[in-house]
Amino acid sequence: MRNVRIALAQINTTVGDIEGNKQKIIEFIKQAVSYDADVLLFPEMSITGYPPEDLLFKTHFIQDNIKALEEIVQYVPKSLIAVVGFVDMDGDIYNSAAVINDGKVIAKYHKNYLPNYGVFDEMRYFQKGNKALVIQFGDVRMGITICEDIWYPGGPARAEALYGDAQILANISASPYYQKKLEWREKMLSTRANDNLAIVAYVNLVGGQDELVFDGASLVLDESGKVLARGKQFEEDLLVVNVDIEGVNKARLKDPRRRQDKLLVTKEDLETLEIVTIPFEAKTQRKEITNRTEPALPEVEEVYNALVISLRDYMRKNGMKEAVIGLSGGIDSSLVACIAVDAIGKENVIGVSMPGPFSSEHSKEDARLLAENLGIRFLTIPIVEVYETFLETLKPIFKDLPFDTTEENLQARIRGVILMALSNKFGWLVLTTGNKSESATGYSTLYGDTAGGYAVIKDVYKTMVYKLSEYVNQKAGREIIPQRVFIKPPSAELRENQTDQDKLPPYEILDQILELYVEEDMSIEEIVNLGFEEKIVREVVRMVNINEYKRRQTPPGPKVRKRAFGKDRRLPITNGYREYKRK
Repeated sequence: MRNVRIALAQINTTVGDIEGNKQKIIEFIKQAVSYDADVLLFPEMSITGYPPEDLLFKTHFIQDNIKALEEIVQYVPKSLIAVVGFVDMDGDIYNSAAVINDGKVIAKYHKNYLPNYGVFDEMRYFQKGNKALVIQFGDVRMGITICEDIWYPGGPARAEALYGDAQILANISASPYYQKKLEWREKMLSTRANDNLAIVAYVNLVGGQDELVFDGASLVLDESGKVLARGKQFEEDLLVVNVDIEGVNKARLKDPRRRQDKLLVTKEDLETLEIVTIPFEAKTQRKEITNRTEPALPEVEEVYNALVISLRDYMRKNGMKEAVIGLSGGIDSSLVACIAVDAIGKENVIGVSMPGPFSSEHSKEDARLLAENLGIRFLTIPIVEVYETFLETLKPIFKDLPFDTTEENLQARIRGVILMALSNKFGWLVLTTGNKSESATGYSTLYGDTAGGYAVIKDVYKTMVYKLSEYVNQKAGREIIPQRVFIKPPSAELRENQTDQDKLPPYEILDQILELYVEEDMSIEEIVNLGFEEKIVREVVRMVNINEYKRRQTPPGPKVRKRAFGKDRRLPITNGYREYKRK
């Protein structure tokens, strides 16, 4: 076989929906057969969905996933080799790949490298595998790996290519998205292909799962590391690709590195490799296809699409239909409303203006204009009377104490109560509108603007909020978010003439400091040495550290940065370490 046709089934699974995932896998098997594919790859743990977390402690959950695999195999004909991610049980449980042909499982591969950092906890659940696997069909050899296995220069992928002479390295993955991840991932896979002089076929999961987003963008690269095909980002896709095995064979003949490495292979090395042969006949005739390379999305568009699919899937997979947003006339709530419309449709989004004693006329007008531009339902519920009742009720206790954040927060909490009342009455999901800059510094109100069911932009810095909002208008070719929203100083409007910069540095500076401290773990001294004013850095770090308790009480929201609060960045609330002592 000189040419092999590989199909990558980039599917959107739902964690725990074993029956639904099974049916989707069967449907894609039928599609791959119609394209005359030789090999079909599904993402990591595609039967259970990823990550199933503590569902893996339920033995009946494991058994149900194995039963689903037994049903799936019946749909795989002799003309196709399918690789399906599942959870195997053999004394312990393993993150596994089933290699299926002619109605039966002909081999299983257990993931060797279990990630236990960032958002991953695989050592909590799985035993690691200790063998590499090569499948031989005709004169083609294909190595099987799962996600993390291929991120290392050595390990099973290297063994399969070097000891097992695999010309194709197939990797089934569930690799969560964050900004610039695609570029980094492609560079890594290109290096693996070139170092091993092997074709790399990489299939990735797509879709939202609680706080994780999977971007798809499945890839096939040739032995030089060149991209032959790329799947769509943030969409289901069946990427069908023709690869030339002869190119691999020729490249290996010309490369002295491989010959020298072969001399170093030991008997013990060979014992870590399993080779399984499948009787397989090359297809003499098949439908013509052209390899397809979808363009990588620009950064801002990529982030926007990640936020849209995460909200859409969170609502769809949890059986929710409608969402409600408090519209302040500011940039954050405007962006969240636009994302919601793109995610679930304008007919399912409700905007609520809740003007208070310090709400400006232009903010009320901007909220109304946004709702009209989006075509969403718009409600106005003033809070002045309720607020004054609260003040009157508390007056005997507060007496003549001056106005401070207490009175400011009362307004935010009244709005939170109103939104939650609408949610309870009509079943609308409350979308919070706080961004990462606010969450990091505690510039938010517990049980107020943090109250809700899903925090769409919780991992988006304020400076990116503006870029995403500009993209909304560019994409529409008209003014969706009113221009005044972009140019007026950001303000919570909870007291007279308030702006965010009364308490926070300018966002252009703040966001840079937050990225260095939160995502890069730099010290105050290191950040100051980069040219930032020490007094500002110390104050930002102080705000970040004392507000961990607030962040623990906020709703889930999608991770789009390298390091997000929550699953990614886990610091104790009770924490006596201080590096920001005042001088």
